[in-house]
Amino acid sequence: MFDAAKTKNDIVLWIQDFFEANGKGCNAVVGISGGKDSSVTAALCAQALGHDRVYGVLLPQGDQHDINFSLDIVSHLGIKHMEINIKDSVNALLESMKAGKIQTNRQAVVNIPARIRMASLYAVAAIVNGRVANTSNLSEDWVGYATKFGDSAGDFSPLSSLTVTEVKAIGRELGLPSKFLDKVPEDGLSGLSDEINLGFTYDILDRYIREGICEDAAIKEKIDKLHEVNLHKLSLMPSFQLIHNANP
Repeated sequence: MFDAAKTKNDIVLWIQDFFEANGKGCNAVVGISGGKDSSVTAALCAQALGHDRVYGVLLPQGDQHDINFSLDIVSHLGIKHMEINIKDSVNALLESMKAGKIQTNRQAVVNIPARIRMASLYAVAAIVNGRVANTSNLSEDWVGYATKFGDSAGDFSPLSSLTVTEVKAIGRELGLPSKFLDKVPEDGLSGLSDEINLGFTYDILDRYIREGICEDAAIKEKIDKLHEVNLHKLSLMPSFQLIHNANP
């Protein structure tokens, strides 16, 4: 049985320990989408470090239809925030590729904004003496629903061992309003919800992760395939190891 109260307290202590060892006195930098993951991450950081040591960074690409959720959560938490619109940066890169006669495809176009967002977060971290929070959860990571070196990056990851169901439970334990926790998750890139993109619900995925149960054979096969082909996103970069021969 998942103990949300204990887990919340454990994560708060873990964040405090991380900053003690890896940036004593530094600030937490959190990309804010207004959904459950960034809201819960920001709330955990605020409880662990104090509201004055958390920076929420809003990263719309042009006009964001649900930007009010992002503004509301930083206001609710009482944390400092800033907004960086990445539209011009994305367009400039795409135009530069076009000028170089490089033909883009959908995958490149969808992933570029996520990587520019992460570059923006690290730029902010350099300015405010910060460490960047990764906001991915176990459910998304399990099926590779993240951009490598984009939203899958970060300096510390409070939610990566929690399913979507468990993240929501932590959010309720933190007293976050349900509108942030139950907001329909979107990737902010393709204009579609996570579950439409994936082809199954997080409830189905979470049950399969925790209990190994999935009644729909086709969905089970799809989850297994996604997990297998995306394992590289969860692994350290392979590195050739030079072996020195002591005898010439």
